[in-house]
Amino acid sequence: MLRLTKKKWRLVHLHRSSVMTRPLLRKIIALDTELENLYRFKPHDFVNYFSLPSQRANQLFSDLHDSTIIESIKNDRELYHITTVFDSDYPLALRTINDPPYVLYLYGNSKLFLQMPALSIVGTRNPTFEARQKMAPIIVPLIKMGWTIVSGMASGIDGIAHQLAIENNGRTIAVLGSGFSYIYPRHHENLFFQLATTQLIVSEYPPSTPPKRYHFPERNRIISGLSYGTLVVEAQEKSGSLITVDQALDQGREVYAIPGSPLQKQTKGCHKLIQDGAKLVQSAYDLVEDWENQKLKWSRFLSELTEK
Repeated sequence: MLRLTKKKWRLVHLHRSSVMTRPLLRKIIALDTELENLYRFKPHDFVNYFSLPSQRANQLFSDLHDSTIIESIKNDRELYHITTVFDSDYPLALRTINDPPYVLYLYGNSKLFLQMPALSIVGTRNPTFEARQKMAPIIVPLIKMGWTIVSGMASGIDGIAHQLAIENNGRTIAVLGSGFSYIYPRHHENLFFQLATTQLIVSEYPPSTPPKRYHFPERNRIISGLSYGTLVVEAQEKSGSLITVDQALDQGREVYAIPGSPLQKQTKGCHKLIQDGAKLVQSAYDLVEDWENQKLKWSRFLSELTEK
């Protein structure tokens, strides 16, 4: 049986419970910072300390003493890198967001977490015919300058952003809404393995977790949180991409948008963002200039985190 003697592995185990939520995880860590008492708790302790219903408390207790879960963690750490908020290699930028992921599974080059500037790129899953032509003149120069592109490996704009980075020997991070054993969307299977080979894939969900609708809004906070800013390429007025924008604003990150023809529904969201104060982007220079103005502030911000 795998001995989970370090608080990192206790956290990973706790995170694997079928009844675990981030709010509950926060409460448990607040009560027991080192998670030293985790395996001493009985079901009634979970009821008394955390006001859990008996059924949920019993399931949590069962999961914490389930050898198959422990074995799955042991197998996963052989295949993937696992980092937690307790670890020094956890991405600094994510430590400051309101709802940081407690556990991250990494597949590929984890050193990409250290690269700045990082820019999130999001947009519609149904882009216009000219979306790639619109993106390339802006994004490719950034890629060649060493910027890291962060996106969600979804169809449409996300996939184009990752592909541009790979084609131009750049750096890109994909944040998934599922575990690594469930590639979604399926037609991005080749892209997934390209990213795993030369880039970085990230998920807060254990590898055996299938995609669920609510996972995608959840993962958006990680996409925006890993970057100093988020660029919206194309988005309808009511778009899932705008959830990432809301997350970015909540995290104090920059928001940019590329304008387009008012005749296309895919540009309405971008135009609304610009009306609401997002910075209009027409060229790579717009982003480079803005980053140069913020670079010192961002460096100080990360330095302060390192010293804590």
